[in-house]
Amino acid sequence: MLCGCSPGLASRPNIVFIFTDDQAPWALGASGYPHALTPNIDRLFNEGAYLENAFTTTPVCSPSRASLMASRYGSELGITEWIHPRREPELGLDPAVVTWPEVLQRNGYRTGLVGKWHLGVPDRYHPTRTGFEYFMGFRTGGTTPSNPVLEKDGKTREFEGLTPDILTDHAIEFLGDTTNGNEQKSFLLALHFRAPHARWLPVSDEDWAPFESLDPTLPHPDYPNLDIERVKRMTREYLASVKSVDRNVGRLLTALEKRGHADNTVIVFTSDHGYNMGHNGIWHKGNGHWVLTEPLAATDNIPEGQRPNMYDHSIRIPTAVHWPGTIQPGTRIAQTISNLDWYPTLLALAGVDLPAGELIRGRNFLPILLGESPAWDNDFYAEYSTHHQSRTHMRMYRTPEWKLIRDFLNDGRDELYHLAEDPGETSNLIESEDPDVKAVSARLDAKILQYMRETNDPVLQQASARITDETTRP
Repeated sequence: MLCGCSPGLASRPNIVFIFTDDQAPWALGASGYPHALTPNIDRLFNEGAYLENAFTTTPVCSPSRASLMASRYGSELGITEWIHPRREPELGLDPAVVTWPEVLQRNGYRTGLVGKWHLGVPDRYHPTRTGFEYFMGFRTGGTTPSNPVLEKDGKTREFEGLTPDILTDHAIEFLGDTTNGNEQKSFLLALHFRAPHARWLPVSDEDWAPFESLDPTLPHPDYPNLDIERVKRMTREYLASVKSVDRNVGRLLTALEKRGHADNTVIVFTSDHGYNMGHNGIWHKGNGHWVLTEPLAATDNIPEGQRPNMYDHSIRIPTAVHWPGTIQPGTRIAQTISNLDWYPTLLALAGVDLPAGELIRGRNFLPILLGESPAWDNDFYAEYSTHHQSRTHMRMYRTPEWKLIRDFLNDGRDELYHLAEDPGETSNLIESEDPDVKAVSARLDAKILQYMRETNDPVLQQASARITDETTRP
């Protein structure tokens, strides 16, 4: 139902939600990173609000996307790891869960998703049953960077060309659909790029040319046994893939302007999680891989070469909100925002009430976007239970000053970082005998358990048994 204070249907803002895959928060010109070439994305950050402390609840594809859609933790939705289409063919986001695109659709928005879904392959999980009246893209977790096999109008076939370009072509096509009175409707367009997910190449010649001979600066060049040449090669390819996204963001912005939508469209740019490229000796995201010349030995649950983690570079996501005439250009938002918060925030800016009876964990940060200063808790809880490449039960609590990660499945993998003094998370203080540090660890540990109880985390019983064992150990 429309809230009583909302404007008329035609004056409600359109929403374009640009969602990249594996987008590092540092891989933007706006972040100050010297090698990124992202003028179109930077425009959104510089002309809108730059959310400097935006995070994902789980640093891997499917649970992050589930939390985005439902404003609940992956453990509450039965999706705690990326959905493997062969090992987990029946897993997906329960269509009984009411998503925010579904609420917008019920309230008169024309809704479309172009690109990656990764929340279930069977028809019962199809995006058109979860709030999108139009879908063009792929239901699984990955496709190729060129000549992809995609679904359009319910039929699957190979499309010729570069995948970012093809997806953008169809996003622009959605904008141009003004049949059957659609020109009178506000719209939601979700453009879920597959890039810059590996494999990064091929890209267009213009996207590759600036990086072909680049000698990139590395974040941790002195990390023991770092495979420097491999990291530099991957960095070049990754940045070229990021540039391919940027070029297509520019195409989309031009299409919005040509169709007269620019002034009444909220544009969100964000990603499903962050990315490491040689940071702390790894590459990839929360299910990270060591990038070393001498791989570390395997353990019972973690194969050689794997480094499951909840580093800030994995959980932090590059995020901007662009809203001409409403959000002051150059706005910088320091408050902690999570992907749980999009649900209530996007409905609020559309003037639409939250659905009755739905459990929604996120908070409405629209007042912050509008320059207000509401009371705001900047602590953050996150979770990740890996079960494909490795097996872990990581739970994390982060404050602006400290971060504690506990692995309730594997002894010896707990981590404590003093972010205020060690933002790179290079010194694990979990074994510190300093009374003040131990007090911080105990306080954050209690917060983790509190959240696990509140979310009825299935790992809680295992966690409680481990904690009991630790407290009775001589």
